[in-house]
Amino acid sequence: MAKQSIRAVTWGIAVARRLCTAPSLAKAEAVAAAAGTKGGESPMWRPLYRRLSALGGAQEGRVTETMNGWLKEGRMVTEVEMKRFVRELRRYNRHRHALELMDWMESRRMKFSFGDHAVRLNLISKIKGMDAAEEYFSSLPDLAKNQQTYGALLNSYIQEKRADKAFSLYEKMKELNFASTTLVQNNLMTLYMKLGQHEKVVELFKDMKANDISPDNFTCCMLMNSYAAMNDIDSVERVIEEMKEGGISLGWTIYSNLAAHYNSAGLFQKAQAALKRLEVVIDKRDRTAFHCLVSLYAGVGNLAEVKRVWKSLKAAFTRTTNLSYLIMLQALNKLDNIDELKQCFEEWESACVTYDVRLANVLIGAYLRKEMVKEALTLWEKAMQKSAHSDFRTPELFTSYYLKRKEMDLALKCLEVATNLAKKSGRTPKKELVNEFMKYFEEVKDVDRVESFCKILKQLDHPDAEAYESLLG
Repeated sequence: MAKQSIRAVTWGIAVARRLCTAPSLAKAEAVAAAAGTKGGESPMWRPLYRRLSALGGAQEGRVTETMNGWLKEGRMVTEVEMKRFVRELRRYNRHRHALELMDWMESRRMKFSFGDHAVRLNLISKIKGMDAAEEYFSSLPDLAKNQQTYGALLNSYIQEKRADKAFSLYEKMKELNFASTTLVQNNLMTLYMKLGQHEKVVELFKDMKANDISPDNFTCCMLMNSYAAMNDIDSVERVIEEMKEGGISLGWTIYSNLAAHYNSAGLFQKAQAALKRLEVVIDKRDRTAFHCLVSLYAGVGNLAEVKRVWKSLKAAFTRTTNLSYLIMLQALNKLDNIDELKQCFEEWESACVTYDVRLANVLIGAYLRKEMVKEALTLWEKAMQKSAHSDFRTPELFTSYYLKRKEMDLALKCLEVATNLAKKSGRTPKKELVNEFMKYFEEVKDVDRVESFCKILKQLDHPDAEAYESLLG
């Protein structure tokens, strides 16, 4: 078994190196947003958006190149189409490409609404940082410095946990009469949650009521989360009743949130009752609602309900996406049902349009947990052969497994694979994994392996690489 493992891992290193120097991930991600499993069906996107979608993880400049190429073919574009494409790219977290598309729109002198400026500011903060976002905001004409763009800047500060700047801007917004909206108050609640100041969320909600600012479902969720963080489940329940009394229409997200808090508190019967209420108000066109049901029923340990909802999901949509299968696999993994997990994986694998290594990782993790190493290695090899790109999380799973078994040669080889793959995306191994290596080497004075470990970390410019070299002394 050890020889087979070393051979598989060594082969994995070679594949990882090849993958890291391969062309862009375009083909792999071309249909990532809508990859289905029922043969022959494809989403009815416009041809231009298909080209943009197919860029996948392409480097900066490719969006501009694609747009200019489209025009050179004598084709037309409209502002409405471009703004729709920006929305879609953002929806699938393609923020860099969305920003480049907006930059291209500006170069073609397309008009931006106040809302467009707010979107662009948000994208700049994500891609270029807050300094660039502040500079963009300052460059806007006075008319464009309105409630929407101020709100976008506030949101960006909050996402970056720039509390001082966020509170300062909020005071400025109050002076300009831009702060008395539900959206702004919700943003402020988010900041308090990020700072762990849950009691401030409760106070802010009271201020909203005093100032006749109507709460919405998101406000309700933030308030529930705050009470739950303070271990006050009674108040979590009371929020629901207060919202009903206030005439607020409660969407399915409220009940999914309630069920999640019940699960965390170990109140599984109440959680299932909340999920039944969720199903009454569920939007049958919203996959996310089905995904939440699958995950939450798994959280209460109810396999029968998980399978029932899964059947309903597949009946509700003409195709079953990779993401839906991922959610189902994670649920079955949570339920520790290896047979159902294998069956679901094989169903997906037999008809998938795009091979998504994340799904393989779920089964690999389950195999390793069950000490089914041969099956895990076989699936890893298969995944690398089928996938247009590999995920550094896969070798991390094996690294963790071999670390626990103190098989350090294999653990280091797997870490090397993960490193080669992580460098491509600018990521680093999980901190917990690095700490496990550190703990082992502190207990066992193994100079040769410590040296190999430090070399791997240096390849990633890991901030603690030099500190770990102290173990060599």
